[in-house]
Amino acid sequence: MKILSIIFFTFFFVDSNWLLDFQVAQNKAKESNKLILVNFSGSDWCGPCIRTHKEIFEKDAFTSYAKENLVLVRADFPRLKKNKLSPEQFKKNNDLALKYNAEGDFPLTLLIDANGKIVKEWKGFPDVTPEEFVKQIKSVTD
Repeated sequence: MKILSIIFFTFFFVDSNWLLDFQVAQNKAKESNKLILVNFSGSDWCGPCIRTHKEIFEKDAFTSYAKENLVLVRADFPRLKKNKLSPEQFKKNNDLALKYNAEGDFPLTLLIDANGKIVKEWKGFPDVTPEEFVKQIKSVTD
């Protein structure tokens, strides 16, 4: 049953474009000269987090831009037992939160350069369309 929960979680909550390891993302960003978009989320308890994913991150305007221009990292902190992270993943997410989200904001979305410097942040639900969200990212990169 535990394996089924992990498979369910992987397919429904972790899009294949989203990485779960910041170090891997940072290496990929350095190789490809891209920025990293990190999203701190509570996928099974945080309403604004769920809205951010459904209304922005899952829309074509964002996904097509991100696919070509960003390295995506999801740092999820689910609360339900059925969505429990592995101890290794929990440690990775917690270490990332200690560095970039010490205040525990949810959702928190950060645009970070390959060297680890924050270049833009969105606290809470970014109350914009996916197209406007992409424009905000482009305004930093242009």
